[in-house]
Amino acid sequence: MSDQQQGNNDDSNNKNQLNINLSEEVAQGIYSNLAVINHSSSEFILDYIRVMPGMPQAQVKSRVIMTPEHAKRFLNALRDNIEKYEEAYGEIEVKKQGRGPDMPMNFGGPTAQA
Repeated sequence: MSDQQQGNNDDSNNKNQLNINLSEEVAQGIYSNLAVINHSSSEFILDYIRVMPGMPQAQVKSRVIMTPEHAKRFLNALRDNIEKYEEAYGEIEVKKQGRGPDMPMNFGGPTAQA
């Protein structure tokens, strides 16, 4: 194969590649210990919340809005990654009490449901 033909193949491969930039601020991440998910016919809304001990109020730290198709792709990717995690480190235990999962903190009232 000539250099020119090889170059053309590289160009077509580059067209299918996505370069993703990650700023330092975004790379720090947002800690969340509660997610609330809502949807309409056209979108899924994921609110990521941080519940702090001793605080009666929690704050949404990040909101992600995606199409139903992308929500399904996200679900499949998360499922795949959890399977890989559990193969490497063992099963993730999810403790349940009553109707829903335990919250990380209990403020004396009923446990919140998500």
